Amino acid sequence: MDADQRRLAELGYRQELDRSWSGFQNFAISFTTISVLAGCFTTYYQAWNNGGPVAISWGWPIISVFILLIAFCMAELASAYPTAGGIYWWACKLGGPVWGWFTGWFNLLGLIAIVASVDYFAGQFLRVILGLYNLDVFGINFADTNPSAALKQTFLLFVIILIAHVIINIAGSHLVALFNGISVWWHVLGVAVIVAILVFAPSKHASIGDVFTQTQNNSGFGHGMFWWYVLPLGFLMTQYTITGFDASAHISEETHNASMSVPKGIWKSVFYSAIIGYIVLLAITFAAADPKAVNAGGGSAFAVFESSMAAPWTAAILIIAVIGQLFCGMSAMTSASRMMYAFSRDGAVPGWGIWSRVNARRIPFNAVIAVATLALIITVPALKGNKEGLTVAFTAVVSIGVIGLYICWAIPIFLRLRAGDKFEPGPWNLGSKYRWMAPVALLEILVVVVVYFSLPFSPSGVPWSSDFDWSLFNYTPVVTGGLAVVIGLWWVLGARRWFTGPRQTIQEDEQPI
Repeated sequence: MDADQRRLAELGYRQELDRSWSGFQNFAISFTTISVLAGCFTTYYQAWNNGGPVAISWGWPIISVFILLIAFCMAELASAYPTAGGIYWWACKLGGPVWGWFTGWFNLLGLIAIVASVDYFAGQFLRVILGLYNLDVFGINFADTNPSAALKQTFLLFVIILIAHVIINIAGSHLVALFNGISVWWHVLGVAVIVAILVFAPSKHASIGDVFTQTQNNSGFGHGMFWWYVLPLGFLMTQYTITGFDASAHISEETHNASMSVPKGIWKSVFYSAIIGYIVLLAITFAAADPKAVNAGGGSAFAVFESSMAAPWTAAILIIAVIGQLFCGMSAMTSASRMMYAFSRDGAVPGWGIWSRVNARRIPFNAVIAVATLALIITVPALKGNKEGLTVAFTAVVSIGVIGLYICWAIPIFLRLRAGDKFEPGPWNLGSKYRWMAPVALLEILVVVVVYFSLPFSPSGVPWSSDFDWSLFNYTPVVTGGLAVVIGLWWVLGARRWFTGPRQTIQEDEQPI
């Protein structure tokens, strides 16, 4: 056995997956899953409406620093325990089965929600592009502005994209790795092209003062709440975009020199995404020279493009972005399927024997199908919107995905902090710096993610408000809390008797027949 296989055997597992990924490819999957061409474009409205330019020009770099600290803490753990189970395995090792149980389920559900959200938003962007070209296929008119028709068309495109990602993922690990490598260059060069368009195509640009000092408050909350309530809601664009970098950890068993390549893949993907994302966001915000028009368009990136340049330039930007989103969805499915494979391998998922099987190509085929099916199911509510065509229930699913991921990352970071010097670090580690990095990372997750993601985004979404509207209610805390209760009851009523943490498949193989 080589060093990677020996280390995996020490952790209790035999080598089943195809270990063919390079360090660059490991970095590429997290970089692609973060995808500044996805999050920055699809959630730009969140920052614009809740803070405006300052939420972007100042919010992005500030929140990125905190997320980088989270990535550093996770990288240290990934170096010590390079397994496909990743986050839940770390929690089991440092805290015991009950910690691993909660971490694993929040991680798995979060990853599936991310797959659903990325592919659905890609379908939204693709529909806009097809509408710009007035495409009419088999009686489906993508230029139809009726909200109900738009939701159905978006869902259809979502299903097609989801199927395409299933096909790519079951075709082989080599193909996914190849596409991830291409994706890195697509994101770098694509952002360069988009920035060039945004520099030269608009006839007018916002001033430096506008971009770095102008505020917007389209939330409906009073301006007295701006700095402590409204603006932090705008920071959620950054928090949503720079997520999914645990993908590097889930591909540990397919990566060469995993103890060094995986931690580097985690923190470097965050670092470079933060830089490239900031460049493209500043370019978009400088192009927003007509705030009234952007506000009229809902504060979206599309509204910026439509109000500042000709349709062909807008179409070019959207095409570059949607291809980046397609790469992102592919990588998110890879990450989620590896997590489901590993969690099932340890007996945590019902029917675990099915989902932990590897086919002749050394791909967890059944886990890929399961992830796609579950992503499809939780996206069904997107077929129904409110009177404005907004998919409120599905938006809650997206928030749940982000909260689920950050909660499951917080648990092993806390356990590593609690372990102190008892923790046995891998070759890539933080040394004594974990003593201040871990508390800061945990505080950021608690305040920005857990608290602000759960607050109402509109005054009419406040339950005791006189004009309360259920379509504007933030279901995130209810559903997330409900999931926590279900997972907890499942543990108390039965799972604690049979889920004992990571299994030793090496030892099982050595048992006499």
